Amino acid sequence: MLKRKYFIYNPYFVFPLVFWVVGGSIALATQSRTELFANVNARHTPVLDTFMYYSTFMGQAEVIVPVLLGLMALPRFRNMLYFSTAALCNIAPLLVQQALKSYFNEPRPLKFYNMADWIHHSPDWPTLYERSFPSGHSAGAFSFFCFLSLILPARYRAIGLVFFSLALLVCYSRMYLAAHFFADTYSGSIIGATTTLAMFALMNYYKGHLFKGKLT
Repeated sequence: MLKRKYFIYNPYFVFPLVFWVVGGSIALATQSRTELFANVNARHTPVLDTFMYYSTFMGQAEVIVPVLLGLMALPRFRNMLYFSTAALCNIAPLLVQQALKSYFNEPRPLKFYNMADWIHHSPDWPTLYERSFPSGHSAGAFSFFCFLSLILPARYRAIGLVFFSLALLVCYSRMYLAAHFFADTYSGSIIGATTTLAMFALMNYYKGHLFKGKLT
């Protein structure tokens, strides 16, 4: 149970997130856009083609929504506190990244490089050209898995590290599938995680005034 009024986080997700933010900023400062993209996209195999295609679905509503609703089968999540917090933590990042996509309207790799022959892109994958920054899948995955890490019971908090790894996998898959640049996935991950952390903190602070129930 969330006994305190201030925000309680999962260090197994948040600490790796801090290292990712720092490491990602260093990568952006020391490598070019093309280097960062090619280092992922150019390293491909038939097995990875299939694996990355399905991995990227973890950042989509088709996976996120059923899982969040399915958790309501558990008695402790069968309340308006959980439903409202899950909705806010996952919809707020969506609105932020969609607004930024429309504002910047950056070209995706396939358009930026004019469908260059060196880009690995399977005809079975979606062909995307516009609204690259930031990555919606990355934001969705990080908000989704961050939220799941926050509602874990205390004895299972270490699973937060697994959730962080899965969120990072979605970021990697977006570059592998030639859908985004590193900066897109990096910014998307920060938007997803930080917005979810902020919304969860807000709901945790005001839960006593608005709802009955508990999140963990």
